[in-house]
Amino acid sequence: MKQIEVNSENSNLRLDEFLSVNQVASSRSKCQQMIKEGKVFVNEKLEKASFLVKEGDVIAFEEYKEKEVSALKGEDIPIDIIYEDDDIIVINKQAGLVVHPGNGNEDGTLVNALIYRNAQLAKTDTVFRPGIVHRIDKDTSGLLVVAKNDEAFDFISKQLADHSMHREYYALVKGIIYEDEGKIIAPIGRDPIHPTKNKVDVKKGKESITYFKVINRYKADEATLVSCRLLTGRTHQIRVHMEYINHPVIGDLVYGSGNRKIYDKGQLLHAYKLTLVHPRTKKEVSFEAPLPDYFTSILNNLK
Repeated sequence: MKQIEVNSENSNLRLDEFLSVNQVASSRSKCQQMIKEGKVFVNEKLEKASFLVKEGDVIAFEEYKEKEVSALKGEDIPIDIIYEDDDIIVINKQAGLVVHPGNGNEDGTLVNALIYRNAQLAKTDTVFRPGIVHRIDKDTSGLLVVAKNDEAFDFISKQLADHSMHREYYALVKGIIYEDEGKIIAPIGRDPIHPTKNKVDVKKGKESITYFKVINRYKADEATLVSCRLLTGRTHQIRVHMEYINHPVIGDLVYGSGNRKIYDKGQLLHAYKLTLVHPRTKKEVSFEAPLPDYFTSILNNLK
């Protein structure tokens, strides 16, 4: 292990900030990951990233080794890039496309498509997720942002963590919602019976808040089109919350029952708007993506 002794100039820094300042890894998020994985010790003890170091503390750590993206292969998969600059790529992902490789999805993903295009991508702590700041589900369409460098990745990740990056979705849900708008406040945690699912868990779940607004009601077909804004970012949050209030997303193959009569090929959920502060200009930018044709066609046939 390597060691660094804290001097007066670095005293009272957070542990993750101290590691970053001393270039232990190429980004602060990677330093945080090292701490999380138990690879950093303060005076021979494990501490949290928020621990404030003081003069004389001895910080010991395993040398960080950057992972290479070369293990992933590029694939010629069509993707809709709606914006790109030196720092970010904003993509309108089609339904059916997985965002990055993982168990059961070694290829055929958005990441493979970006590598094929020789896209510059930020290195992340997981080799199979280069540049991926946030994800949207396979069968959900719409916008997500990808970071092209470590500085952009860290800057946008902070916005994701403090909920200042806004994501808005259209969802067609089962049943008629008579309230014009509402807020679902229900903590979400892993379903112990079905580990690939999440559920509302009042005791052990994490804070989860979804704001919704009714766009249109289709009374004859017993369906409602809503816009949803995530105030937190839990996995499957909209799908879990809408099922919880007995209005599951139509077409959802995992959550809800009786919600696959109108459509049975995956949830009718589209991330139509993304708002964030740009990592270089520090100005707020907003992107929008129209509903995919199949979604619009379904709406046009409802009454």
